[in-house]
Amino acid sequence: MDPDDLPSPGTTLRYERTFSVEEVEAFADLSEDRGEHHEVPDEDGRLLVHGLLTATMATKIGGDLDVLARTMTFDFHRPVYTGQRIGCEVTVEAVDHGDDGDRAEVEADVVCHRDGDEVVLTGGFEGVVLA
Repeated sequence: MDPDDLPSPGTTLRYERTFSVEEVEAFADLSEDRGEHHEVPDEDGRLLVHGLLTATMATKIGGDLDVLARTMTFDFHRPVYTGQRIGCEVTVEAVDHGDDGDRAEVEADVVCHRDGDEVVLTGGFEGVVLA
């Protein structure tokens, strides 16, 4: 994305998805995070989704904006299980185009919800978009 085409501060971008058992298993293979709570189904047959897998929803939106992240912070408030619909909102807080025009600094806040209103993750990221 061209730095001049970035959304204005105050713009909120949204992404929704439902994580599957297969995706949690693949993330466990990739990350080698094999905590029992991610590999043993609960009484409803669901797996607990890795927190960082849930956080990929925010990184997907950052990737859509071509942000090269410098910092990311996440607070995990409630568990996410396979089969639950999760919505993620990234709100652009600041865009600084600087003096040379070949890059823009970006700051954004992140909120992910389960079932439309229950907050499961909050955080933010700062980074740069290059021309």
